[in-house]
Amino acid sequence: MLNKCMIIGRLGVDPEMRYTANGNAVTTFRVATSRNYTGNDGERREETEWFSVVTWNRLAEICAQYLTKGRQVYVEGRMQTRSWDGNDGVKHYRTELIAETVQFLGNREDGGGAGGGGGFAPGMAVGADSEGDIDPDELPF
Repeated sequence: MLNKCMIIGRLGVDPEMRYTANGNAVTTFRVATSRNYTGNDGERREETEWFSVVTWNRLAEICAQYLTKGRQVYVEGRMQTRSWDGNDGVKHYRTELIAETVQFLGNREDGGGAGGGGGFAPGMAVGADSEGDIDPDELPF
């Protein structure tokens, strides 16, 4: 079986980093991808799809430190759907891209870029720790 997703897009907001009760770093951010196509009427159209991305441990720390809204990224990982019961008694679902690799694209001026010195160069890939599985009880949200 195969569960692999690869996207290239831009961050819609700055990443949010939290720590689980066990002290594991988790950073989430949303990435917009677009595709252009011609409709049946001959008009050119653009369609945008949003992905919720989750990074863990060292990868989470790096993404929180260097990514900002508007930055272009390549993300590779697996899709995972989780569910929880809301305060209103309704079951909620969220499908997320659990990142194994995040590659920073463009340059620092391209959509905000990385902050601070000693950062990661454009095109540098950053991979997840070997610990790839996520315990849903660890999620801080």
